[in-house]
Amino acid sequence: MNVRTQLGRTFASLGIYNYRIFWTGQLISQSGTWMQTTAQAWLVLKLTNSPVALGTVALLQFLPITVFSLFGGVFADRLPKRTMLLGTQTAATIQAGILAALVMTNTVKIWEVYILALFLGFINAFDNPTRQAFVSELVDRDRLANAIALNSTLFNAARVIGPALGGIIITAIGIGPAFLFNAISFLPVIVGLFYLRSRDLYLAERPHQGNVFRQVGEGLNYAYRTPKVFLIMLTMAIIGTFGYNYTTVLPLLAKYVLNAGATGLGLLSSAVGVGSLLAALGFATVKRPSLVLLLGSGLTFSAFLLLVGVSTHLPTTLLLLGMMGVTGIIYTASANTSLQLGTPGELRGRVMSLYFLLFAGTTPIGGFLVGVLSARFGIQITVIVFGMVCILGIISASIYAQRHHLIGWPRRVVTEQVVH
Repeated sequence: MNVRTQLGRTFASLGIYNYRIFWTGQLISQSGTWMQTTAQAWLVLKLTNSPVALGTVALLQFLPITVFSLFGGVFADRLPKRTMLLGTQTAATIQAGILAALVMTNTVKIWEVYILALFLGFINAFDNPTRQAFVSELVDRDRLANAIALNSTLFNAARVIGPALGGIIITAIGIGPAFLFNAISFLPVIVGLFYLRSRDLYLAERPHQGNVFRQVGEGLNYAYRTPKVFLIMLTMAIIGTFGYNYTTVLPLLAKYVLNAGATGLGLLSSAVGVGSLLAALGFATVKRPSLVLLLGSGLTFSAFLLLVGVSTHLPTTLLLLGMMGVTGIIYTASANTSLQLGTPGELRGRVMSLYFLLFAGTTPIGGFLVGVLSARFGIQITVIVFGMVCILGIISASIYAQRHHLIGWPRRVVTEQVVH
């Protein structure tokens, strides 16, 4: 296979107008979001010098996801997804603008950061399940796996660009402009949503309007009684809680272990992004990931997390974080692709909302634990313990997979209902 053919397969979905417009806007917006994540962490430490305060911000920002994301999945199934995204992206623009104004006028207080973090979490509870499910309406089924992988590519390209720019901007001109740039970065997404071609959307069948709580229950019941879906959710609950706490862990490592400053924090975040970006580009040619790949990448991610807790050397930590990025994106892309390909269209929003709940909604628990345990035992011991918990969790999930004969998934979608 020549280079041109390989590149054509890797970026196949970008040949579709609607996906290309949405992808480009998301790249700009996600870069701004990562810039704000870096700036917010540094702002909290500047205001409080407290690991507990940093954990509290994570708790408040992700708590609404824990509470409301399942309802966000219901509305993602019931309402036009483009309309939903226009509303959530506009609200996120306002949130970033308010935070920028408070910081740039030197009037910001920590309680205001807490409230705005809570508001952003509420927005994300409805935005993220909708964005995840919206990808399936932008491309045909044959390109869905490629589109999901390219979404991972943009997310991790943004993780490289955003924190690096954020660190430079904070060092050069202050924290406030980083929030302002994030507010501006939402505009390409909003404009792009207006320019999508409605006739080219692959609209999913919507469930009948009914009791919201009953429809939430339908999604949970499907995930629980479908063994492969349940296994993915089980592993995501463990890694989401104890593994994906970058917004709390990295600032503490930068400040208290590596003495790296704001620029160093940007490098740490970007190291994860570089590894993730490379892995996502490679994954874009995979049509249907295996369960062995998912469990193996989850296990190696957990091992690298443990080693990050051991390291006190900046270059070594950057290398380990890069490897966490590689294995982490293989795991999440495998999980996301498997769920979207195997879930009926009318349930996709709800299943993806549960996935997002476990991916990000468990962060309040993990982030708060990081802050509290770091204040008592130190950030290194905390990270080592979290890595060990993730390893044990993936091993337990592998035992579950063997008992239910799930290792080596067949290509057909299995829909039998099995009671645990």
